[in-house]
Amino acid sequence: MKLAIISDTHDNIENISRVLSWIKKQGIETVLHCGDVCAPITLVKSILDHFEGTLHLVFGNIDGDRFLMLKKVSEMGRKNVFLHGELAEIEIDGKKIAINHYPDIAKRLAESGAYDLVCFGHNHTQSLATVGKTSLVNPGNVAGIFGEAACATYDTTSGTVELYRLDSLS
Repeated sequence: MKLAIISDTHDNIENISRVLSWIKKQGIETVLHCGDVCAPITLVKSILDHFEGTLHLVFGNIDGDRFLMLKKVSEMGRKNVFLHGELAEIEIDGKKIAINHYPDIAKRLAESGAYDLVCFGHNHTQSLATVGKTSLVNPGNVAGIFGEAACATYDTTSGTVELYRLDSLS
């Protein structure tokens, strides 16, 4: 199964639409979001109204009214949307995955050896490293702030990560 990894969407509706359209074309049904959606209305109207698959999201430092985000998701009745707080520890296809917004925390999670994949955002810099058996990935930022707009994918079968720039997506 292929998962999409995104972060730091920062209310950039145009880029959110672009990346979600590409994710849909790829047949990807699960998105890992590493935080900084920003406004609750962006989560609902720009992400959830245009993506019907499973969403695992952690909060970042710029996320607005977290309680309103939780309320809106609850009102939608979506059983495949998970707002994990500041840390997600999940298992998908037998792969142990941690998601956090902050690089320092993500690095320590990867160093623990407890995960196959650790994802983070915050610094808007796309990166990929291997720490022991763990893939440590920052998908970059969808918003295109302080760098090019970017995202990543993770294949649970092969364990491979691919990095993408939004301007190269078709």
